[in-house]
Amino acid sequence: MSTDTVFNIFSNSALQDIAAKAANKGLQENHDTYKRKGLPLRVGTRGSPLALVQTRNFLTRLTQFCPLLRELGAFQEFQIHTTGDRVQDRRLAEIGGKGLFSKEIHEQLLAGNIDFAVHSLKDLETTLPDGLVLACTLKRQDARDALIVNAKYRPIDVDYPFDCLPRGAKIGTSSVRRQAQLLHMRPDLEIALLRGNVQSRIDQVTANKYDATFLAAAGLQRLGMEDRIDVLLDPSVMVPSAGQGIVGVTVRAADVELREMLVAIEDQEAKAVATAERALLAELDGSCRTPIGGYAQLLPVVAGGEPELHLVGLVAREDGSFLLKKEISGSPDDAEALGRELGEQLRKDSPSDIFDE
Repeated sequence: MSTDTVFNIFSNSALQDIAAKAANKGLQENHDTYKRKGLPLRVGTRGSPLALVQTRNFLTRLTQFCPLLRELGAFQEFQIHTTGDRVQDRRLAEIGGKGLFSKEIHEQLLAGNIDFAVHSLKDLETTLPDGLVLACTLKRQDARDALIVNAKYRPIDVDYPFDCLPRGAKIGTSSVRRQAQLLHMRPDLEIALLRGNVQSRIDQVTANKYDATFLAAAGLQRLGMEDRIDVLLDPSVMVPSAGQGIVGVTVRAADVELREMLVAIEDQEAKAVATAERALLAELDGSCRTPIGGYAQLLPVVAGGEPELHLVGLVAREDGSFLLKKEISGSPDDAEALGRELGEQLRKDSPSDIFDE
């Protein structure tokens, strides 16, 4: 980190103000957890191992820029169990969609019981409840999907990763996006519902209940489980979910001070690609039953050139019988417009029933 960067971060007025309040209030704790005011600031998160790792990484990132906040215990973790976590035997679409991973968390945020909420951006609904905003996106770790297969099918040819699976192999997933892309390539495979945390899904494959499954590479990497990845699937093979590999932080729109503080740690590249991908998703307005993929990246700047954002979008049928991919490029400053334009093109060129509820 350059000296200029450090100076800019520590001169952030919102961070200074929070630190001053922390110094004035010390480590006083409010034991009425639902009626407390001021410090410590409470950070809401799901209770899964991955969610906790991501939340603690966020707090580490934040306190790196103002160590006094860490020393004075200015932040407190608050675990919230969501409907999406509790109900594991049905697809998300059958119980209410993506918002079920954030509904209870955002209810606490709107009620003032927590001050931040940390999310895997791919699980965050496109339209947030009134009064809440996506205030910060952290650096994307890895957008790719990871293929995990039963040991009896190894070794795997990384150039043709699905060739290791025999006809009729049972693939565990709850993602219609992954299902559609896989069946488009291998319609002979059997898709079966598999939900749960990272370790439990891997255990099901190890126990021979499934022949293979998919997980987000970023989650495995954050948990230190890279060794469980058999193949990292290039986005040209399997288009990732919008926001995959990015952690997002939501706050109340009225909490201007907190929003300004989060600006100090936001990753600008993640902000640009997330904006494009979420705009694509919003334009398509698909349900959780609609297989949609979106992946944006900033291309390397050539000598004398301007920064360029490249976005790939995908729409498909669950059974893989229809699959359409399109691409668009433009200035990162136009990320939202690029996402909307690509979404319009995909909708126009897709059968209307693709987007039916």
